[in-house]
Amino acid sequence: MQFKHPELLYALFLLLVPIIVHLFQLRKFQKEAFTNVAFLKEATIQTRKSSQIKKWLILFTRLLLLAAIILAFAQPFTSKSNSFNTKKETVIYLDNSFSMQAKGSKGDLLKRAVQDIISNVPEDENISVITNDDVFKNTTIKAIKNDLLQLEYASNPLTLEAALLKSNTFFSKQKNIVKNLVFISDFQQDDSEFTPKLDSLTNLHFVQLKPVNTNNVAIDSAFITATTASTIDIKVLIKNSGKPIDNLPVSLFNNEVLIAKTSVAINDRAETTFSLPIKDVINGKITIDDANLQFDNNLFFNINETSKIKVLSIHAENDAFLKRIYTEDEFLFTSSPENQLNYSLIDQQHVVILNELKTIPNALIAALKSFTNQGGSLIIIPSTSINLESYNELLNTFGSNFSNSIQTEKRITTINYSHPLYNSGVFEKQVTNFQYPTTASFYPIASKNASDVLKFEDGKPFLNQTKNIYLFTAALNTANSSFKNSPLIVPTLYNIGKFSLKNPALYYTIGQENTFDVETELQQDAIVTLVNGDINMIPKQQYFNNKVVINTSETPSTAAIYTINTNNESLKSVSYNYNRAESTLVYRNLSALKNGTVSDSITEIFDTIKSDTKVNALWKWFVIFALALLIIEMLILKYFK
Repeated sequence: MQFKHPELLYALFLLLVPIIVHLFQLRKFQKEAFTNVAFLKEATIQTRKSSQIKKWLILFTRLLLLAAIILAFAQPFTSKSNSFNTKKETVIYLDNSFSMQAKGSKGDLLKRAVQDIISNVPEDENISVITNDDVFKNTTIKAIKNDLLQLEYASNPLTLEAALLKSNTFFSKQKNIVKNLVFISDFQQDDSEFTPKLDSLTNLHFVQLKPVNTNNVAIDSAFITATTASTIDIKVLIKNSGKPIDNLPVSLFNNEVLIAKTSVAINDRAETTFSLPIKDVINGKITIDDANLQFDNNLFFNINETSKIKVLSIHAENDAFLKRIYTEDEFLFTSSPENQLNYSLIDQQHVVILNELKTIPNALIAALKSFTNQGGSLIIIPSTSINLESYNELLNTFGSNFSNSIQTEKRITTINYSHPLYNSGVFEKQVTNFQYPTTASFYPIASKNASDVLKFEDGKPFLNQTKNIYLFTAALNTANSSFKNSPLIVPTLYNIGKFSLKNPALYYTIGQENTFDVETELQQDAIVTLVNGDINMIPKQQYFNNKVVINTSETPSTAAIYTINTNNESLKSVSYNYNRAESTLVYRNLSALKNGTVSDSITEIFDTIKSDTKVNALWKWFVIFALALLIIEMLILKYFK
């Protein structure tokens, strides 16, 4: 037992006063003589015995009464002494990811968790609260109550390891502090590992909130499967993590106008296909009706008017093979002999091809350096007989240089399947034995920071890439190489052209690194913005002569269709959707965790924390005891004869 005001215990010395008064009677007695006092003496003896008992009872009662009053004013209490005298800090990680939309026994998991936190944490207690996208550091529940009640779901959840590391940073560096870290989540299963390791002064408490059912239907993805002269077919994949559904409506909207509707039967997965006019610009939204998680019931997509990629061939040899690759439906192909080149065309292109020039004029070298610095793609195909000095003057800019030609036949045998030109579905599987194209001569090359795309049988490069420069080491004319007749030539040159202007995809996923190009010419200090209703954001962007490269990752954070604007002009639309990783309601088993306590109740966890530091005030009991003693004393005085 401890005392809030221990200095008042000195008043217990006052208990000596009634003892002294009772032991030393200050009153003097006078003797009187009577004739027959035998009977009186016997009565006196009995009276004195009763009086002594009564006096001792009163003394004992008054001593206890006075002691109880003194102890009550000293305010005694009990606590766990090993934790009461130690400073404590509490950090709460509250998972507000989309999976917390699931229904628990008392409503949405997140909303119920917020109510329980507000109810169980004292309003004036200093705490820190962390969510996936917000931080409330060293504050009180009273100060952040409204923020918690209005808490939105986060589109980019933290992994449990990341949340643990982030939460630990909010504890002070002081020693001998008991730290309580409370994790409130549904602990959805993902690919990350979670093995918490904490110091001995950190108490880790897990509150696993569980939904009443794990049924959920989600629109998984959509993609273009076929394109004809008049239509585009879009296939929609739907997945189900609950009971089979016989009839699930699927609707397709264009700018809030319903343009198609169908229904599917689904067990685990289902698919359906919509056909859309190829010439129409579609701001699409695919929707399903599902009462469980709401974030994955919609999928936004866009079919924009495709910007054609501008390709300029500067040739000294026949470039008919290039015209067959860069067709009119996707490219604007321009061919110019080297002696008739209009240099003003270069800055307007997305791709420039030097097709077997014997020498590269200084004016062209300067124009190409400016063109590549502005993000343009350059393909260099050397001639069998080149001016080595003029080529190397250009190549040295990119960290490469040619050596004298070697006249020997070589086979092109190695394909870098992981290179972006080939890793997007060009090959269904890696081919280890095919009809290898050959070259009769090639130029040895020294390159810095170049990645090899195609290699000869001896490992030397046939085609390499340095940033936006693609360099062949051999001429492609039929007298020197059979590469033109190889199946490799079409995907190689076609993808180089496609990558030079990356039109917005059908849709993008929030939280991932997304990059696309918008063809436009900006005035000085002008910028590109993404707009949806009241949302107006400036993405990371880089401007080149004829395009803007836009990069997004964590923003935007809301799934929707955004208009790409500049100077109040709408250029294109781009769609963003939430990641579907949380659509499957599968949860971790926390029973194997050894470094923390696990519960399914927020109230229970906070009761445990409070019990470790709970102060039991006892002064009221001493007041009641004093009143009882006072009553006992009155009863003794009145009824004890």
